[in-house]
Amino acid sequence: MSSIYSTIKEQAEKEYSKIALYAPDYNPCTYGELITNIEATANKLNSYGIKRKDRVAVVLPDGPEMVTLFLSVVSCATCAPLNPRYKEEEYEFYLNDLNAKAVITQFSLDNPVIKTANKLGIRLIDLVPDPSHKAGSFKLEYTEETTPVKQEYAVATDTALVLHTSGTTSRPKIVPLTHKNLLASANNIRTTLRLTQGDKCLNIMPLFHIHGLIGALLSSITSGAGIICSPGLNIDKFIDWVNEFHPTWYSAVPTMHYAILTKAKENRDIIKKYPLRFIRSSSAALPSQLMNEIETVFDAPVIESYGMTEASHQMTSNQLPPGIRKPGSVGLPAGPEVGIMDEDNKFLAIGEKGEVVIKGPNVTLGYENNEEANRKSFTNGWFHTGDEGYFDEDGYLFLTDRIKEIINRGGEKISPREIDEVLLSHPAVAQVVTFAVPHKTLGEEVAAAIVLESGAICDEWSIQEYAHERLADYKVPKTILFMDSIPKGPTGKMKRIGLAEKLGLTETSTNLDKYESPVGEIEEYLAKVWSQILGLERVGATSNYFALGGDSIKAGQILGRISEKYGLMSIPLVIFLYSPTVREMAKRIDKKQLKLPPASLVAIHPQGKNVPLYFVHACDGEILFLTNLAKELGEEQPFYGLRASGLDVGEIL
Repeated sequence: MSSIYSTIKEQAEKEYSKIALYAPDYNPCTYGELITNIEATANKLNSYGIKRKDRVAVVLPDGPEMVTLFLSVVSCATCAPLNPRYKEEEYEFYLNDLNAKAVITQFSLDNPVIKTANKLGIRLIDLVPDPSHKAGSFKLEYTEETTPVKQEYAVATDTALVLHTSGTTSRPKIVPLTHKNLLASANNIRTTLRLTQGDKCLNIMPLFHIHGLIGALLSSITSGAGIICSPGLNIDKFIDWVNEFHPTWYSAVPTMHYAILTKAKENRDIIKKYPLRFIRSSSAALPSQLMNEIETVFDAPVIESYGMTEASHQMTSNQLPPGIRKPGSVGLPAGPEVGIMDEDNKFLAIGEKGEVVIKGPNVTLGYENNEEANRKSFTNGWFHTGDEGYFDEDGYLFLTDRIKEIINRGGEKISPREIDEVLLSHPAVAQVVTFAVPHKTLGEEVAAAIVLESGAICDEWSIQEYAHERLADYKVPKTILFMDSIPKGPTGKMKRIGLAEKLGLTETSTNLDKYESPVGEIEEYLAKVWSQILGLERVGATSNYFALGGDSIKAGQILGRISEKYGLMSIPLVIFLYSPTVREMAKRIDKKQLKLPPASLVAIHPQGKNVPLYFVHACDGEILFLTNLAKELGEEQPFYGLRASGLDVGEIL
């Protein structure tokens, strides 16, 4: 059986001068040069004491260096590519979980993985790009003394790649994939797409993701084709790359297709001059309308495929012409066996909905060190995907729902329980459930319903800032709902699936454009006043005043209008800290519950581990203006304002 190294070696021996790697602002790299770089890098890693089966974490931006390094590491060890957007806490978890022998990164980029690796005592290897700008060329540098090991290349049964996949438990699962797994999947993709040496893939997918690594890179390299190593999707550059490199195809997730389509419409002349043979979509459901529009603008078939990490990517795919492409379907089985099972693990007939299961040489043999997950996920060699679907009479698979609770944000799979645990560590949070809400371009976005501790005061931005310090950006909930209680199922469990619909959440893209209509005369009046003074087209009933850009000056203007409308005298500015939404303030006005706690000390931001700061009021005696300063000081800084006494006069305070 072949390994990835032996496959590339064979390709280089046949087509030594064929271009393998292209990249913007780089000179191209041939297959002969690629295999030379792979062998030199493998030899260097061996000299640093890295041997077969050792795990090497790779943290690099997308580009030709990442391509060559990935192929080099899998040739002599096991590669664990990590998202370069992770924060220190995330790197610490993943590096510990992987038991990484070394981390390769580019020191000049000052990624937080450097600090984390030093903290954990993991050797750090610096990747220094080649100043000659030959695509995929670089030097590795490691200054510590090591004991070299004998040069030895990996074999087909060795684990080539390890990736974490988010599951329904809070702890991501390790998916080990062998050379046999990866090459089987690459061959399946090559067969489905009829890839040849004449093809050229424009890769815009991240290379820490199975889609980019196998769906674009390895399928191309094992075909003897060329791959254009972009630094990632850049809408302003995409058409320039088409014009410069003349790709025959690209693969992306739907949210990328949306962005590319807009740019393509403005550059139809270049699209027509350099036509694509096909366009591929995977990792998230592709709306039929988007598929049809892409095909019209590019005059090329769009091939939607269905993949997942545990299958080394591809499982099913629609067909190239003259084969049938069915909008809304993820196509025919394209490599592994695919079936539909009921809850009793019995196979279902055509048209019957159940769980999608797969079996084949591309499928992982099991999660690492996770017997419970393996017991639940495998039945007689069949892997349970967690997706619900059915086959039509032509054998095409249609996905109808997701049994598991993973949030699929534009192809990024996010574990909601991981976010739960982070938010629950916030001292003001008593309960939380993270769930998916529909999004018009990403497919799904992250939301969280939160119940605060009794007496706690908190708002959306403070929760998001707290999460932002501990999670990658794409995991931070864009919608935060504060609730008295979270809806529960009949067994008393908080249910994620269907929660967005139950709470009336529709398509949303950010917390600011989430809109919930005001209900009743008071809410409608407040929303109108807020929108006028804040200069917004509209304000929803649950939008947070401070997140909308409100400040103390505008707060005074709003309260002046309210006082005039409802005859309420001397409403304190800090009412916005206690009722930061239209709905919450409307309740206070309706019930005339405007009296605040008698203490002059107001907790603007009571949470955090740093020494608390206390600020005295300004000349007018109010402290609302301090909210902006509190935000700048960060989540770990407790912040209190001393409000002047005697400000609240009259019967209604």
